[in-house]
Amino acid sequence: MVSGRRHTAWVLALFALACNGTTAPTGSDGEAPLRLVASLSGAVVHLTAPPGDDRLFVVEQAGRIRIIRGDVLLPAPFLDLTDRVGTGSERGLLSMAFQPDFGVSGLFYVYYTNLQGDTRVERYRVSDDPDVADRSSAHTILAVDQPFSNHNGGLIVFDSDGLLYIGLGDGGSGGDPQGNGQNPATLLGSILRIDVSSGDPYGIPPGNPYADGMAGRPEIWAIGLRNPWRFAFDPVAGLLYVADVGQNQWEEINVVAAGAGGLNYGWNEMEGLHCYPGGSACNPQAFTLPVLEYGHGEGCSVTGGMVYRGDAVPDLAGHYVYADYCAGWIRSFRYDGAAAREQREWPVGEIGAILGFGSDAAGELYVLSLASGTGRVYRVVDSP
Repeated sequence: MVSGRRHTAWVLALFALACNGTTAPTGSDGEAPLRLVASLSGAVVHLTAPPGDDRLFVVEQAGRIRIIRGDVLLPAPFLDLTDRVGTGSERGLLSMAFQPDFGVSGLFYVYYTNLQGDTRVERYRVSDDPDVADRSSAHTILAVDQPFSNHNGGLIVFDSDGLLYIGLGDGGSGGDPQGNGQNPATLLGSILRIDVSSGDPYGIPPGNPYADGMAGRPEIWAIGLRNPWRFAFDPVAGLLYVADVGQNQWEEINVVAAGAGGLNYGWNEMEGLHCYPGGSACNPQAFTLPVLEYGHGEGCSVTGGMVYRGDAVPDLAGHYVYADYCAGWIRSFRYDGAAAREQREWPVGEIGAILGFGSDAAGELYVLSLASGTGRVYRVVDSP
């Protein structure tokens, strides 16, 4: 998400845009349009579904999780945490993840900032009603103090081995004043990897780079991140895509092997492919560099997406889809193991500020936007 007050006027202008009708314009070439599935009051920031489930679970930044079934928004929330969630700036209820055996265990996890502005990851269990969670089952998994109100990260996701990954920003403000990005002694500015099926509240996977706790926090999987608002696994190709929101000039997308731990993405020595002025000893060869960057002449805050593995839009198969929060465009590329190929921009029309992407259990892609104070859920569909 956009950092602080940067580009505020531009963002507010985008919020004023409204999408008329149920399908966004496709442009003259008839490429894949977006079909409106649901509208909600306020920002929707995450969408996911358990394996084999026909429901969509939509995360409202204000603190509720809603269910869409058969393109109908159910009236009652799946979970309501509005009395525990602190909102404003980049805070709120930011994501959720279903334990891989959710169909048996009924366990899922949420990531939010509490009323004091600090990060919490909690576990919950579904109630006897499959459309309602048991609020009393809350169990804290991770608590991280946040020094500032921005760069809260915001994603939790399981990999194919059942390990939980947690994205944390550098703590906020601007330029990483506390030096968290390059400090493995703090959880901030990192992607964490923990085993929630081992120990209470979790165990440390033995393959973590600092598993012994000697040179860094044992939970850490990667460091050098400013604000990994969204990242995504592509199990088919065995890759991890990390979109890191930039500071003043460059937005970046990294693509690495899913099993590659101990990487350093460079912040705050690097911003994109460039030495950052606030860094002290910039050496690009020492860091994992992005496969794609774009400057702030094209946008201001990358919204990471995911690799499309659905069936509805054949042209998108195997392509990573992402957006810019301020500019409102959606782009894609195919990673060939060395570079971002077949880059293209999809003419989806003016749908407002794009906050996130999601997929259903069948791998179909959804886009989440905010326009005129209304959160909108769109499904990517093939051209008519």
